[in-house]
Amino acid sequence: MRYKKAPTLAYLCLLPLLIALGFWQLGRSEEKRVILEKQEQGIASPEFIRLSASGKYNVDELRYQKVRAIGHYDREHQFLLDNQIRNGKVGYFVFTPFIFEEESQAVLVNRGWVPLNHDRSNLPEIMIKSQQAEVQGRINRFPGVGIKLAGAEIPTQGWPSIVQLINNQVLTDKLGYKIFPFQIELAKELPEGYDREWQVTTIMLPEQHTAYAIQWFALAFTLTLLYLWYSYKKSDE
Repeated sequence: MRYKKAPTLAYLCLLPLLIALGFWQLGRSEEKRVILEKQEQGIASPEFIRLSASGKYNVDELRYQKVRAIGHYDREHQFLLDNQIRNGKVGYFVFTPFIFEEESQAVLVNRGWVPLNHDRSNLPEIMIKSQQAEVQGRINRFPGVGIKLAGAEIPTQGWPSIVQLINNQVLTDKLGYKIFPFQIELAKELPEGYDREWQVTTIMLPEQHTAYAIQWFALAFTLTLLYLWYSYKKSDE
């Protein structure tokens, strides 16, 4: 068998890459399995986790878990997340900061969906009538967008402020106090909310990552066969 320098170098570079990609997909499969297990436990659990300003929270680990917080709404400073579709209609998600009783930090509460008025300059009425002392709901990431446009995270002047994309650091700067990098989706039975048909977002399943891993390993095996065949062929010549 004869080993040509250029094909051998290419083979030695590609093979570890293909194998590494396969093991990376296996790792992602295990990560997704753990995340899905925690999400299922959170959805099924009847208990509420109490959030506090001093807490350190991982949204992926706590996603969809039931939570409650003690404090009050910042009724004067609210955000409308634009371009939210519900039953084929365009509207906003209403985000209201809920300041913890420690007064040092807040979490954005998604109070639900409201339809867009025919006149965009006429914003929906979203005033809070009562001084809420406690909110309950579930933790979730902020809604994402398919294509992120430049400046989409910049809120408009005035209140309520319209924004195309939630960025907690940008909104922290506008509000003047810190907010957590996740939302509370307000429980359907609580007052001061709007249309709240909360969904569970489907992520890539562990089985899909495993299938991709098998494909990468299969490519590594095929590459090895082709390299050996080429080397034998050159040796015969």
